[in-house]
Amino acid sequence: MRLTNEQLKFYADNGFVLLADLFSAADVSTIKAEIPLLLAEDSPRRVIEKSGSVRSVYGSHMTNEVLRRLSRHPKLVDPAMQLIENSVYVYQFKINAKTAFGGDVWEWHQDYIFWLKEDSLPAARLTNAVIFLDEVNEFNGPMFLIPGSHKEGVIDVVAHQEAKPSTSDNGQNGADPYNRSWLSNLTADLKYSLSRQIVGQLVSQYGILAPKGNQGSVLFFDSNLVHGSTNNISPFDRMLILITFNSTNNLPAFNEKSRPDFLVSRDTKPIEALAGDVALAKA
Repeated sequence: MRLTNEQLKFYADNGFVLLADLFSAADVSTIKAEIPLLLAEDSPRRVIEKSGSVRSVYGSHMTNEVLRRLSRHPKLVDPAMQLIENSVYVYQFKINAKTAFGGDVWEWHQDYIFWLKEDSLPAARLTNAVIFLDEVNEFNGPMFLIPGSHKEGVIDVVAHQEAKPSTSDNGQNGADPYNRSWLSNLTADLKYSLSRQIVGQLVSQYGILAPKGNQGSVLFFDSNLVHGSTNNISPFDRMLILITFNSTNNLPAFNEKSRPDFLVSRDTKPIEALAGDVALAKA
């Protein structure tokens, strides 16, 4: 699958493009059938909300065949290669489980500054592919975007002081059993979130919107696009998969202090998209 010239121009101008109903209901059902076990797995790849619900799970394409195939699907890989104008690999794979009545906020931020500061990634030659596993509507905490804000480049912010843990459970409310020093990059209190003043100025200049769509829709957005989302107090889940594709000519500096491979992939070989409109069923 290839993006049209109009879609490519829209992405260049606005920093995102929404492809409605890209995956079928059957494909989404196949993907969602894999999710409960992944959310239940107690591992360092899982991040828990303060409410106790699962916030995110990282790197599942490394352990799950259906999600591995999804990360190589031509409906995702081909547009990513067009947007980046180069061969790509999966830099990061994340399940965002913004559950009904429990999903917390994602503060306003850009993605690339985390990868620049934490991974020494040279350039913002990445795109995020967001697969809607549930309908995304105005009630269940949709992503807010500031269209065109990617043109500002990296907005350098001082890292916020990391909050000290308080009570129990998997890192957010107590002593982290996995000793994840990088956890503040992934929780509600983001390390490089943007100030209210900066966000207000950007919204005044560029506006604000919230892409919505049916399950199976896919949102591609630039790694410097300013975005965030509210908490989900609705009775509707809002589960997404986010696959970050990076240029194979844009590698981080790996060393003994590098974040784990489920956050920063060590497999930087160019992806070969699966042939045709493949099924996502296990091989």
